[in-house]
Amino acid sequence: MLGSEMPMTQEILVVEDEPDIRRLVVLHLEGNGFRCRTAATGPEALRAARSRPPHLVVLDLLLPEMDGLEVCRRLRADPATERIPIVMLTARADEIDRVVGLELGADDYVAKPFSPKELVARVRAVLRRAQPREPARVLVAGGLRLDAARHGVEVDGHPVELTPKEFGLLQALLGSAGRVLSREQLLNQVWGYARAEEIESRTVDVHVTRLRGKLAGEGRRIVTVKGVGYRLDAD
Repeated sequence: MLGSEMPMTQEILVVEDEPDIRRLVVLHLEGNGFRCRTAATGPEALRAARSRPPHLVVLDLLLPEMDGLEVCRRLRADPATERIPIVMLTARADEIDRVVGLELGADDYVAKPFSPKELVARVRAVLRRAQPREPARVLVAGGLRLDAARHGVEVDGHPVELTPKEFGLLQALLGSAGRVLSREQLLNQVWGYARAEEIESRTVDVHVTRLRGKLAGEGRRIVTVKGVGYRLDAD
């Protein structure tokens, strides 16, 4: 159980180039039982994450030498760091930056100026979602086979390469046993992002389209329920 019972071993890498904001973030995280390391540039963040992977990265979007979006992309591309949860800090108002961050694999974002209490709450929530909730199992529908333990997907016996978000989306739909999942539910389960604004809903639609394409003929099992969301038909 996280929250007040969270172990002290939970370590956060805080990547922020502004010293005052960096100190503020560290102060509140450490005051709530986390241990922190810091980095001020993109390359420094990558070195720190690869040398000793933290439990979570708080990542500023605007960084010198390499911006936060590129840092996020590289963390997700490296097998040693691909599963580290990421909470982005952004001062940009443009929705596209937030969406690109989520597309690249960020788990949540907090817009500046932010409440330190909100940041701590989001860090806790993302860490809680990152914990395994049930034993991994194999899910099957027709020619689709998803092995959660091996993080593998097959279509008619042939392996299919999916991104982490595509894998999570397929796992959620297969695990729903034919029930309709709304875009809001998928945003929460797969992205860990509960606010279903128009742009984020489109993100779900884009991922569903890509997933259908990768699943070839089996992609027809993912059915759009107009005005509601999606379901996966087993029959």
